[in-house]
Amino acid sequence: MKAMSSPVLCLAGPTASGKSAASLALAERWPVEIIVMDSATIYRGMDVGTAKPSAEEQARVPHHLIDIRDPAESYSAAEFRGDALALIKQIQARGRLPLLCGGTMMYYKVLREGISMLPGADPAIRAAIDQEARIRGWPALHAELASYDPATAARLAPNDSQRLQRAIEIFRSSGIPMSEWLARGRANAETPHTFVTISLEPSNRLQLHARIAARYQTMLEMGLLEEVRRLYSRGDLHTGLPSVRCVGYRQLWEHLAGKVTLDTAVEQAIAATRQLAKRQLTWLRSDPDRLVVDCLSSHAEEQVIDLARAVWPAP
Repeated sequence: MKAMSSPVLCLAGPTASGKSAASLALAERWPVEIIVMDSATIYRGMDVGTAKPSAEEQARVPHHLIDIRDPAESYSAAEFRGDALALIKQIQARGRLPLLCGGTMMYYKVLREGISMLPGADPAIRAAIDQEARIRGWPALHAELASYDPATAARLAPNDSQRLQRAIEIFRSSGIPMSEWLARGRANAETPHTFVTISLEPSNRLQLHARIAARYQTMLEMGLLEEVRRLYSRGDLHTGLPSVRCVGYRQLWEHLAGKVTLDTAVEQAIAATRQLAKRQLTWLRSDPDRLVVDCLSSHAEEQVIDLARAVWPAP
């Protein structure tokens, strides 16, 4: 098989759309290695709430970029791009097929388009922003951002703490709005690969919402609260870290901190997951070249396989 000449297939979609099951169905027919495109499954010890592939699933097909960071550490889109490009080359050199699979759309965007030369992180500025947010609230900082970077503020939700923190940090460290940095162009955008996107999208958003709620309840039954409690008890983790901010974790963290009841935390987690799915779908639908499969269809996996046949060499 001439894997090197094949386009790189990406199986994308909102949370709870069945991406993992579809990727395993592909791996049953082609010599696939999965590059996981997810900003949560990178963390060790965060298994239940991230719907991380099981040990049995990882034994059936190689999965890359899982458990590569401690929750106290960070991982950027630029690092993902470098790792993913290296993995694609290695997998193709083995005569196998790289399959990107996940829902972190920023990772996919940076992989295909490169990344803007933004200022580096400044821990002191980040800590100051977090302290202000605890006192004033993220909506107030969002309003402040709108005063000097309206373009960035317009695309960020008032409570999107992680992205707001980064946008404010960039302005405070450089005096230049994030939108202006982005307009200056992207570095290292060239890639030798052609990407084909299969997008698992719901024909009925309310049905996806029901699936999201059911999945979160299942995670709780599988021990999600205990998983978050183990992280909380470490003592070195806090809500300023990307790992703790992951949807479904931050809300239970607030419960363990005594700020909300468990029922409220669960309601907030499910609502936040729905909002995440909405953002993922908005990003996907901005791509006119994507190949859409109804993730709610009973034939979704078969349709994904049919689309892959048009992209990859015959198995």
